[in-house]
Amino acid sequence: MISTSQGRLQDRRPLSIIDIGSNSIRLVVYEGLARSPTLLFNEKMLAGLGRGIVSTGKLDPEAVTRSMEEFRRFRALSNQAGAEHMYVLATAAAREAVNGPDFIHRAEDVLKTEIRVLSGRQEAHYSALGVICGFHPANGVAGDLGGGSLELIDINGEAIGDGITLPLGGLRLQDMAKNSLAQAAKIVREHLARAKLLKGGQGRAFYAVGGTWRNLARLHMEMTNYPLGVMHHYEISADSAQNFLKQVTKAEIEKVRGIEGVSKNRRSLLPYGAIVLQEIMAAMQPSKIVVSALGVREGFLYSLLDEAEKKADPLISAAEELARLRSRSVTHAHELVEWTGKAFAAFGIDETEDEARYRQAACLLADIGWRAHPEYRGKQSLNIIAHASFIGVDHPGRAFLALVGLFRHEGVFNEAVPEIRGLATPRYLERARVLAAMLRVVYLLTAAMPGVMPRLKWEPRPNGGLALVLPASLADLYGERPAGRLAQLARVTGRRLVLAVEGGPSVSVK
Repeated sequence: MISTSQGRLQDRRPLSIIDIGSNSIRLVVYEGLARSPTLLFNEKMLAGLGRGIVSTGKLDPEAVTRSMEEFRRFRALSNQAGAEHMYVLATAAAREAVNGPDFIHRAEDVLKTEIRVLSGRQEAHYSALGVICGFHPANGVAGDLGGGSLELIDINGEAIGDGITLPLGGLRLQDMAKNSLAQAAKIVREHLARAKLLKGGQGRAFYAVGGTWRNLARLHMEMTNYPLGVMHHYEISADSAQNFLKQVTKAEIEKVRGIEGVSKNRRSLLPYGAIVLQEIMAAMQPSKIVVSALGVREGFLYSLLDEAEKKADPLISAAEELARLRSRSVTHAHELVEWTGKAFAAFGIDETEDEARYRQAACLLADIGWRAHPEYRGKQSLNIIAHASFIGVDHPGRAFLALVGLFRHEGVFNEAVPEIRGLATPRYLERARVLAAMLRVVYLLTAAMPGVMPRLKWEPRPNGGLALVLPASLADLYGERPAGRLAQLARVTGRRLVLAVEGGPSVSVK
């Protein structure tokens, strides 16, 4: 048993996946099987197994040799990381090449485990499960663009429609088109005519899965000066996507702004990925493009979960894990969830389903910066939350969570708010201040320890006022500082508030 630090969840057992694609081969070691998967180690090689497969029908011989050498390393790394299980998945190139079976047999000898060669339908299914895993909920068409193939599949909540596999992966398309972008567009258009499911996606989201599309999204972020470098759930409007894709297909790719952030081995495939996305948009007419950082690997892991785990909220699961790892008391964090829910009800603040989820997550994350220097707790909390590997949350929601962390430490009237503020809707910004103001009150009464909040009550007072009432046994917690924080809450909410002790004194703070 490999000893683990307290920075890792002690009840998790690592597992690894090796994903053998047409362009890249990747090893990912996960901390454990969980609703919100956490990467323990991640490494890839751009092997290019599918390069030239259109003309030869075979896997590239040099890529095969390099892959075998890397498989030995991946096996050793998986063992070193303590992975108790290793799953190996192979996709388009390995299943279609005439020398694919020989390659798989050799790879199994090196890796000492069975390789699952996924059919096109299985690949589409796992890709769909990856999107279902990452969004709350997903509704649209998912497209997974690899080096050898494109999988398209309709998703609505947990319902998965029939999928289709098309030979439109970047490497294959480049080969078929003989490096002509005009010919590539014609080929894509002809093949997409078979994808009748795209018509059913009109006005819905298109979920873009795969490294080529993620790199295109990164270029779009650069071009638009987007303030948050988080790829998952990055959204591009249909109009913006069309204009951007035209630039990528018409300009020299090396001159596109932000291209230095893309691996040189991937750059040549970006125009082909852009063409595929252009033609999908023309056929589907989606409302927006949504980038998914989760795909076949995460979908496969999701399929291993039991039904109860699948139904868990991935954002809340991840926030609770961070609370366990970084807060002073996870019990106190759960009490915050309960107490703020009652406070919102007492103040008459209504919540949508997502707003309630985001409030719960913000409470679980409220204390993760406590080890930082007091002057930097707010900024550190904001940065950790804004850039955490959360799923099940869009970028405006992520901005809300981060701003609650900032305001909770640095004050609700702090105007030195970073650019991420622009991602939050006005409603989210207001809610972040209200929730942070509540947290600032209650932390001064609890010392960040459990047991106090369940005994605090909100009671109505005349003229629409509210009293925060401490039981007589906690009267010693009554004081000027919590009264001052309650005054801030009164300013944020426009309510008349009173701090009171049951059967004892009270102070009106507005």
